[in-house]
Amino acid sequence: MNKKEKKDIHVLVVDDDESMCFYLETTLSLMGFTVSSIRTGHDAVEAIKDRAYSVVLLDIMMPGVDGITTLKKIREAHQDIPVIMLSALGQTQMIVKAMKAGASDYITKPFEDDELEIAIENVMKSKRLLEEVEGLRKQLEEEKREHFVFASQKMSEIKDLLDKVADADIPVLIQGESGVGKEVVAKYVHSRSSRKDKPLIKVSCVALPSELLESELFGYEKGAFTDAKVARPGRFGLAHESTIFLDEIGDMLPSLQVKLLQVLQDGVFTRLGAKRETRVDARIIAATNRDLDQSVKEGLFREDLFHRLSVINIKLPTLRERKEDIPILCDHFLAK
Repeated sequence: MNKKEKKDIHVLVVDDDESMCFYLETTLSLMGFTVSSIRTGHDAVEAIKDRAYSVVLLDIMMPGVDGITTLKKIREAHQDIPVIMLSALGQTQMIVKAMKAGASDYITKPFEDDELEIAIENVMKSKRLLEEVEGLRKQLEEEKREHFVFASQKMSEIKDLLDKVADADIPVLIQGESGVGKEVVAKYVHSRSSRKDKPLIKVSCVALPSELLESELFGYEKGAFTDAKVARPGRFGLAHESTIFLDEIGDMLPSLQVKLLQVLQDGVFTRLGAKRETRVDARIIAATNRDLDQSVKEGLFREDLFHRLSVINIKLPTLRERKEDIPILCDHFLAK
């Protein structure tokens, strides 16, 4: 650790022994640290409320508010500030008590200067590592969350509606031309629901032939057909307690629509080759570039399924209908 790094570390010494405070202030200052000292636990807790210290050196045996009590109060106010306990008592029981109360380290008096310096550097390294991990965790969480980039009133109204229903645990139907962002909307809804900690399960209803789509959706038992050497849970099985996104659902054949309707009505499905039903708790978000109202009229899509899916019916406008979004989208993708 270089001199500048040490200078940026503000150490608070808390000890009722005036000579110990003087020694620690002098020693730590010569090492390059910025140092302040306080004589009582009560004053230390108040000082930490008013000023950001990097690390605390805290004596255990103090009159009035002792070190363990002070440590607990510090932890109530600041979870992340490292606290190194100092004591002439090297008892295991006392060390364990201090660690359980949230101490970062424990040094027994008398100690060598090098021992003190290493202890401070180590707890600061640990603190920085935790901050980096937390920062990366937040970054990953932020990257997992989908964002709308828009300036138009139409998209603002859609976003407001999605924010209201994201955690409502009801089916959502997203309609619109290819390329309008139906999958983005599906990810947005999932990322703001109580199911967000589990992955969104996506199925393209147009990418597979109907016989393969059925096994993909509902899974199969071992031996259900010639190549079924092992059982598979299917996408609905994987989506238990999560969300399943059925893309291009308007292309699903009527035979599969019946099975999907059963899932929506009763929360159960039957794997190929299985003798009993499987219960599933999966939220369904469906999308299509077809006009499902027209498909219902033509008898290509079940009317009862359409009504079950379209509890929330989102019709996404094209960029032709919201040209004011084009510049901000360009800026977003250039920045990304």
